[in-house]
Amino acid sequence: MRRLRDQRGAVGVTVALLMIPLVAFAAITIDVGAMWAERQQLQIGADAGALAVAQGCAINNCGTPAATAQTFATANLNAGTATATVTDPALTAATGSVTVRNSGVRQHWFAPVLGVKSATLTAQATVGWGAPTGGVSVLPLAFSWCEFKLQTGGGVPSSTVEHTILFTKSSQTSCTGPSNNIVPGGFGWLTAQAGSCTAKSAIADILYSAPGNSVPSGCGTADFEAYQGKVVLLPIFNEAGDTGSNAWYRIYGYAAFTITGYDFGPGKYTWNGNKGGGSDRYIKGYFTKFVDLSDAFSYGAAAPQLGASIVSLTK
Repeated sequence: MRRLRDQRGAVGVTVALLMIPLVAFAAITIDVGAMWAERQQLQIGADAGALAVAQGCAINNCGTPAATAQTFATANLNAGTATATVTDPALTAATGSVTVRNSGVRQHWFAPVLGVKSATLTAQATVGWGAPTGGVSVLPLAFSWCEFKLQTGGGVPSSTVEHTILFTKSSQTSCTGPSNNIVPGGFGWLTAQAGSCTAKSAIADILYSAPGNSVPSGCGTADFEAYQGKVVLLPIFNEAGDTGSNAWYRIYGYAAFTITGYDFGPGKYTWNGNKGGGSDRYIKGYFTKFVDLSDAFSYGAAAPQLGASIVSLTK
């Protein structure tokens, strides 16, 4: 019996000695895991806050960046308190950037036994914005600089008045030449990327025309249906030349266009009304302000501001 009592005492000492590493392991697995989860929440809040501030600044409406950042920092934290700070963003729609830094204090559960009561966590996000300099347009279409100026008054779009743009690329304006097309045989369709209904370009690029008013071969009804009532970024050209399949357009910039209707051919390529059942091919809509968050376009300071802006998280 005495031997058993001695053994029980030895076990008690052993357990007591092992408590310290056991608590240390708990601190590592639980407290460190909780720190990682909270830092992820701070990072998501920083990303969201920076994107929200940049979207406003991209349309020249920064609002109150500090309040915006704090709102997203708080909304994305499950528990505790986050403090957001913001570097001064540019206050115009020109190229700029904003950095949001979130910080919080994590109170540990097990680590205080080891003398570590809390840890300060931080996360940071930087977002830049500017007018598009190049990318992949979701439809192989181009508009003329002349047409853009006539519809917008020559500046950044501010009206939602619908226009019907005939595939002579003119809304009964003086934008076309004697052939009633910008270039003879060219109706604004661009040569699409192989096997797709998209067109890749950059400012100052020369893009070639897909002659005729028929939909390019890489396009199907689903390509146009996907953008009914949506905003798309399309290239604007300010120079054009040659004829037919050799016709070309020089890209000046990119504008956002809200599609409200089109007639690209009888039946399947018609949406939101046919213009009296005639043979005219056209697209309806209006140029607008738009902030693109996708990675389809790049941006830069040299691009003209035509109402479209690109917002992107930087690394």
